[in-house]
Amino acid sequence: MLAATISDELSVPPPLADCDDDSPTSPRWRHQSLSKGAAGVALLHAARASTTSDADQRVHAWLTRAVCEDLSVGRGAGLWFGTPAVAFALAVSAPDRYQPALARLDAAVTDLTERRLRAADARIAAGTRPALSEFDLVRGLAGLGAYQLYHRPGDALTRRVLDYLVRLTEPVPAHDAAAPAAPGWWTSDAGLGQPTIPGGHANLGMAHGIAGPLALLALASRQEVTVPGQADAIDRICHWLDDWRQPTPTGPWWPERVTIADLRAGRPGQPGPARPSWCYGTPGLARAQQLAAIARHQHDRQIAAEHALTQCLADPAQLARLTDPYLCHGWAGLTATVWYAAADAATPSLAAHLPGLVGALLTHATTHTGVDPLPGLIDGRAGVAITLHTFATAATAAAWPACLLIN
Repeated sequence: MLAATISDELSVPPPLADCDDDSPTSPRWRHQSLSKGAAGVALLHAARASTTSDADQRVHAWLTRAVCEDLSVGRGAGLWFGTPAVAFALAVSAPDRYQPALARLDAAVTDLTERRLRAADARIAAGTRPALSEFDLVRGLAGLGAYQLYHRPGDALTRRVLDYLVRLTEPVPAHDAAAPAAPGWWTSDAGLGQPTIPGGHANLGMAHGIAGPLALLALASRQEVTVPGQADAIDRICHWLDDWRQPTPTGPWWPERVTIADLRAGRPGQPGPARPSWCYGTPGLARAQQLAAIARHQHDRQIAAEHALTQCLADPAQLARLTDPYLCHGWAGLTATVWYAAADAATPSLAAHLPGLVGALLTHATTHTGVDPLPGLIDGRAGVAITLHTFATAATAAAWPACLLIN
């Protein structure tokens, strides 16, 4: 079984390589990453504990590697990197074995979250627009909120994050070209390494856009963790997504971003659906809307979201755009998203696609020719293995998908 093979190949971390590079992009920092490094591999071994006799030793080895450098609590820290990433990995994989360490990490995450909330409060009071890293899943408060909801759902800080996300959906009194039609999450920040988008944009994706906050608000509602205005915020986001839903004979799709030109034209410049990935494509957006519909007891919306995902899966042209096997952009992410959507679905159509998706994932995982594959969970081989293991064991209550906000 490929999941076991990958797990065995990742049983221990490789020897540490000498690295004098202290730049933000240095590979030495990858160890503290869920996405690329050791923190993510620990989650794989924890998930496979029931099928691996030495799982505890493997988890310990990878968690030890995750803390081999000082953990980040800076601007780049978030659910996928730095102290929050390692805290999440520890909370999921071995919370009872390392209680003092988890308590220290949790205190640091609390401090980071409070600092981010104070900065967001000041920005809102000033009537300016947010950066993506203020609210997104990867580095922002949606990701920090996902950690809180998993680890401390009843805590006051969890509700403070939810309260912030409610306010994020409200209009910003900014005097710019996007006002007054732009939503509260409109930003001039194109994201790391991306060219500036003149006039700003609204990002729709799960990783960096408004689908992440929507999924968190919905998941919290399902756990009865709520704040005033939460239901209205969910509806506000859903209605905005309704406005940008593009119907086609092969199924609806949503643009990855809405620009100022799109806003003025009332339609996206993007000519058609992009790759059907978890991070930006129809699958992630459909799952977020399905979660929202379930939280709001809106059966018609739930059926519409599931129908959109089913039609996406039936479109060979969209599926052909997936070229890697990993969670973020590839077949593992699509498969995991559909697995959890099917578990909640009101119709059987999604489940019928799962065997074919797993087959495609296996094919791409064994034939992908990318150089130096990363070990991590979201952009690496651990994510492939954990997805295959989840399907093989029919796990629907696993904790690891909280870092993708799909469950």
